[in-house]
Amino acid sequence: MSFRLTYATMYNPPEAMHERFEEAMKRVEAKAGARHPLFIDGADCDAAQYVERHAPFDRTLRLGSFALADATDAHAAMEAARAAYPAWRATSVAERARLVRRVGDLMEERVYDIAAALTLEVGKNRMEALGEAQETVDFFHHYADDFESHAGYTNVLPDDPIDGVASHNASVMRPYGVWVVIAPFNFPLALAGGPTAAALVTGNTVVLKGAGDTPWAGRLLADCIRDAGLPPGVFNYVSGAGRDVGEALVRHPHTAGITFTGSVPVGRQLMQQMTSGTYPRPCIAEMGGKNPCIVTEHADLDRAAAGIVRSAYGMGGQKCSALSRLYVHESVADALIERMQAQIAAIRVGDPRRREHWLGPVVNATAYASYGQYAEALRTGGAHLLSGGARLGEVEPTLANGYYVEPLLAEAPLSHPLWQHEMFVPILMLHRYQDRDEAMRLANDSPMGLTAGFFGSDDEVAWFHDHIEAGVTYANRPQGATTGAWPGYQPFGGWKGSGSTGKAIASFYYLAQYLREQSRTVVE
Repeated sequence: MSFRLTYATMYNPPEAMHERFEEAMKRVEAKAGARHPLFIDGADCDAAQYVERHAPFDRTLRLGSFALADATDAHAAMEAARAAYPAWRATSVAERARLVRRVGDLMEERVYDIAAALTLEVGKNRMEALGEAQETVDFFHHYADDFESHAGYTNVLPDDPIDGVASHNASVMRPYGVWVVIAPFNFPLALAGGPTAAALVTGNTVVLKGAGDTPWAGRLLADCIRDAGLPPGVFNYVSGAGRDVGEALVRHPHTAGITFTGSVPVGRQLMQQMTSGTYPRPCIAEMGGKNPCIVTEHADLDRAAAGIVRSAYGMGGQKCSALSRLYVHESVADALIERMQAQIAAIRVGDPRRREHWLGPVVNATAYASYGQYAEALRTGGAHLLSGGARLGEVEPTLANGYYVEPLLAEAPLSHPLWQHEMFVPILMLHRYQDRDEAMRLANDSPMGLTAGFFGSDDEVAWFHDHIEAGVTYANRPQGATTGAWPGYQPFGGWKGSGSTGKAIASFYYLAQYLREQSRTVVE
């Protein structure tokens, strides 16, 4: 069987993958420092202001100069998308699918160069970066295939039972119009590209706003869409502050629907805005997680330790699916902690361009400062720090130019407020429990319900699935206790405060959210 990269298979890639990544890194670094405009109405578009971006692992490494959109640019993008909508909506299912699939094909040809840019911009290690780039390819292919398999969601219904009259009925799903996609910094390509592919293939036009920390990823996506030959205005890209550009897009009268990935407060605000006005409009919001894992006394502890460490500390804990709450049966807690401490100690932290470094930096100065504040809050709040707790730039001179921190494991009292706070840094809190019902109660004690993990005996798995309140679940998975969903393998979406729709990304039900139903009756 040939190697296929997913988040579950990234731990033992072929040597050729490393060679190709390093060649791509040389190419991309040679082009660093370029000027990157917006993309509006099928053309590059200068902005009144540009901002300099630097690598989070080395603040002396200049990545380039990136256009900073304002409300005028946002309006121009919305006008272009609105003008392009009638023709794009009328384009056949087969042709839209072909063009969307072509975007994925082009991205796959460029996957190593795109991954190298993600490493530079976000600070991901090479496997995480390659994983995100390939995941985005798979989104474009998966949604094109899925939409065609449903025949564009057109269904012929029985004729009305009227003697002597031919009364034909059908259910037809139709696009909404201009769809706004607001992407986060942590997966700036996949969480921009996935919703964009879904909106485009279903006949909507798109305006994408990238995160302020990661404007390069969105521009690379725009390049692939441009080169795939999509008509002008069908896709538009702007980047800037959420309070300015994001607000202008959300409030724009052409906005027919939104897909947002980010914090709970912003997601809830967007949902309220989209339900107000002349009529309610759809808002697909994925709003983070405070994800638990339960380890019973019957668990394979080596398998558990591997999955826990990968999910708690991969990409510096900067994943909405990251593991942050660990509940371990008291009889095996010490043995599991010992295994975890050994694995944490073996993690190499440093320049993510280098193959030996599994953990790069957190994304910016704010995250770096937050880590220090959380570590101090744990120390002073009765927690026992079992591993980590240092900001490495303050103790390692070779890391002083980057936002590097240690993976932190803390055994904390249940009264500590950080049990309920999504930190988005590499911090894992642990509690020893006595019986599994207590563990389940604690695991569900959160307003969020995105992912959850479990390690125990085979006959305990059904109990876990029956009681856990989470949209994505993993049992006995060493590849990641709470992380690692992939299009076509694991749908990804949250319950409770983690999601607004109850439908998962890349699921059987995802594309239908970008469409509205029209019942048609025609009498001959």
